[in-house]
Amino acid sequence: RAVHQVDNPAIGSAGTLFVTCSGRRGQQVPVSVFRIGADGVQEPYLSGIVNATSTAFDAHGVLHISSRFDGTVYRVKPDHTLEVVAEELGVACGIAFGSDGTLFVGDRGGTIFRVGPSGRVVPFVTLPPSVVAYQVAIGRDDDLFVAAPTFDTCDRVYRVSRMGDVRVMSTQFGRPQGLACDAAGDLYVSDAVVGGAGLYRVREGQPRELVMAASALVGVAF
Repeated sequence: RAVHQVDNPAIGSAGTLFVTCSGRRGQQVPVSVFRIGADGVQEPYLSGIVNATSTAFDAHGVLHISSRFDGTVYRVKPDHTLEVVAEELGVACGIAFGSDGTLFVGDRGGTIFRVGPSGRVVPFVTLPPSVVAYQVAIGRDDDLFVAAPTFDTCDRVYRVSRMGDVRVMSTQFGRPQGLACDAAGDLYVSDAVVGGAGLYRVREGQPRELVMAASALVGVAF
């Protein structure tokens, strides 16, 4: 399929999947986001975003999309036009919503931004910069999970509390990318490192568990 994921896809109502065609940096592709129905049929959904990166739904079922090119998060209106939610977010990559509606945005430069319902942007925590992206996911208890691949042989997956306390959850990944939590609260991480690529379940204090071996994995969503 004509998709180019650099972060997690998003799943809407009725199992509809929303995926990006991000393109090379600065490339304006004809279709920014595709919609794939439960029957597997893919259709163009949205255009006009350069380097569409991460997708997430808020509590009202409204799709939001980040652009790593212009450092902006957009809201998709019912008529498929775009509204700026927040801008000047660096190299905006992963996005995720907390239970209170707060939007978290991962900047590849090393900052996690917190965006309130009014659009006010506040730096939340600072972590080491990434050479690829900054993927984020919200856990069941509203903790934020972060993956930020570097040139190190072993990269970290971080867990950030609602108060901004950071701790390392895992150092067992070579190139951690997409993150998602299941209904039980377990974290899943895709690893793209050669020789260990696949999808893993991660439980704190335990060795990671291989769920599916596969190469070139990026995003994951439930």
